[in-house]
Amino acid sequence: MDIEECFHRIPSRLRLAMSSVAETDAADRRPLRLFFIPYFASGHLIPLVDIARFLSSRGVDSTILATPCNAALVRATVDAAAGAGLRIQLLEYPFPSAESGLPPGVENISALPPSECHKIDSAIAFTRPTLEHLLGLHHPDAVVADGHFPWTIDIARELGIPRITFGALGTLAYCVSHSVLTNQPFKDVIRDDERVPIPDLPHPLLLARSELPDFLVQDTVFGSLMEEAREADKASLGIIINSFTEFEGIYLDYFHQMLSIKTWFVGPVALMDSEAVGLGVRGGNVDPVAVANRGRCLSWLSEQEPSSVVYSCFGSWSQFTGEQLREMALGLEASGHPFLWVVREADGAEWMPHGFEQRVKGRGLVLWGWVPQVELLSHAAVGAFVTHCGWNSILEGVSAGLPMVTWPIGTEQFINEKLVVERFRVGVKASDSIRSAIDPNRTIMKATELAKAIGSIMDAGEAAEGTRRRARELAEKARAAVEKGGSSDKGLNDLIEDIYVWHENKKSAAGKAVNI
Repeated sequence: MDIEECFHRIPSRLRLAMSSVAETDAADRRPLRLFFIPYFASGHLIPLVDIARFLSSRGVDSTILATPCNAALVRATVDAAAGAGLRIQLLEYPFPSAESGLPPGVENISALPPSECHKIDSAIAFTRPTLEHLLGLHHPDAVVADGHFPWTIDIARELGIPRITFGALGTLAYCVSHSVLTNQPFKDVIRDDERVPIPDLPHPLLLARSELPDFLVQDTVFGSLMEEAREADKASLGIIINSFTEFEGIYLDYFHQMLSIKTWFVGPVALMDSEAVGLGVRGGNVDPVAVANRGRCLSWLSEQEPSSVVYSCFGSWSQFTGEQLREMALGLEASGHPFLWVVREADGAEWMPHGFEQRVKGRGLVLWGWVPQVELLSHAAVGAFVTHCGWNSILEGVSAGLPMVTWPIGTEQFINEKLVVERFRVGVKASDSIRSAIDPNRTIMKATELAKAIGSIMDAGEAAEGTRRRARELAEKARAAVEKGGSSDKGLNDLIEDIYVWHENKKSAAGKAVNI
């Protein structure tokens, strides 16, 4: 196959991206070689692989370092991109199972209950010798590392290359974290559920201590890791964030002023995927059960009216009690709207209300395991999204133009909820009673609350239509951001240019030193 044929096999959006960079690059610049180090969580791995692909579409030679089980999750995506002519590959390295006390094959936080996920974090330190060897052996032009690998800044310095952070959170979450750690607004607050103003942000924002990640309000091992990450970020060339200026640009001034970190917005990556690789394999699940789930979803959705279905999914990590799952089932049933509900395999089915499946037959579909979420959210039949407010899910809902029912569970999800419900008003809270990131303190949300929340964005009425309209308008801005000339398209091109400039400045400085 000749070069021209390879180029024309690449999807049109990616060809435009490659051309736009080629037009501005100096003719004598060789392609950059970047190595990517993702964290052991699907919500970090998948978007970073997406970013690696999109950089490859602009002429970058991308290599993703991943352990075997994590590589399997994205192999189909990477192989499809490579087959389309992009310079991208996976390089596997062993997961330190014995050193971290984890059984073989457990390499991702989705394979563990939340109470044991710290074991995955503990494993990171044991990967350093291997990653140091691989980076030294291949000597890339830059390393793009998840924030969970702060010591990669030391390796980058030794190799004389820039280190770039991949930030898997939104910019608001980073700003809130910095403000809370710096200003200590909860220092004299007695009640965990009392909301207080978060200082220094560009608009008023109230949060309760119970709504924050635990490392922000108490000393934890993870908090120490995050402090190391912040210091590494400051010493890095900058941070890549899966967001877009029209969504979070208001926080950039504070971000730069307080943290002095260069930022590239490059999202929503889910929208860039529409032509690049089949959305049905995004996330790598091509096993028979996953394939069957996708087929059932698409077949069932094809029988539903446009914008009529409530899609409910809480990611691969969120855990609920059997009692809460029962109430959730009854709430979806009571909403009166068709629904597609994705449940974790680990949750089983013992909690299901008696006769539930028979009562909702034809109107509701319950699936266990993996589904192609981006593909389903963009389906014409889907009209709303019940979400745990994980950052990727928020962006995927925004990209699809869907109003959301927000049900945060932990980590930074309560902060993300603020963007949806208060800042852009494209969603409603499932309930005001869900106000704790600490599982023992979480109250059970009743079916009536969920049904009411769904109705408030799906039923007729001026308020509901206003929410749906704002969601559609925000999606248009997201699409514009990733199109040629958009803010995130420019962010990717700026990232490439900044790496080239870093090396040119280094070469120039070395030349001046020789001449002294």
